[in-house]
Amino acid sequence: MQTKPHEAIIEVRIARIEQLFNSFDPSPFDDRDLDDDAEAHIAGWARELPKDAAIRIILQMPPDEYRRAQSRDLGTALTHYFAVRAQWFDRDRKELYRLGWRYLAVGLLVLSLCLLTSRVLPSLIGTGPATSIVQEGLIILGWVANWKPMETFLYDWWPLKRRADLYRRIASAEVEIVAI
Repeated sequence: MQTKPHEAIIEVRIARIEQLFNSFDPSPFDDRDLDDDAEAHIAGWARELPKDAAIRIILQMPPDEYRRAQSRDLGTALTHYFAVRAQWFDRDRKELYRLGWRYLAVGLLVLSLCLLTSRVLPSLIGTGPATSIVQEGLIILGWVANWKPMETFLYDWWPLKRRADLYRRIASAEVEIVAI
């Protein structure tokens, strides 16, 4: 196992190919979901690797499983899974943006109503300390109603993007199957 410059290795040792895949998934072999533990193991190691390093995944298994893995094109199935998952995270991010626009529409409507009510309130109930408290409360409520859209557009999308980028890196990994 020769390591190339700027290459990082993730080693996975299994006794049977089935350890990598979710046993409840009835999909054909090359479309099967990975087992949650296998996915977490590979993604966890990949997250720790230098960002500029190419990833090579070395799957170590007994000789009889090695032959099965070669005939089933296990490496392609593994990288295909991570490519599909990256697309899912991209879709989740687009859905988050779509929701963010809805949150923003509601937040701006609430803010507008609160500001308008705050301005009109003195002519309806008069001036005084109670009116000032209600006015300030309405203004605060209006701005708080915009917290969720701001959180969505400023912060919530980053983890989804990072995860999609990580899974794309893993999907482009070279997979080497080794008999042990």
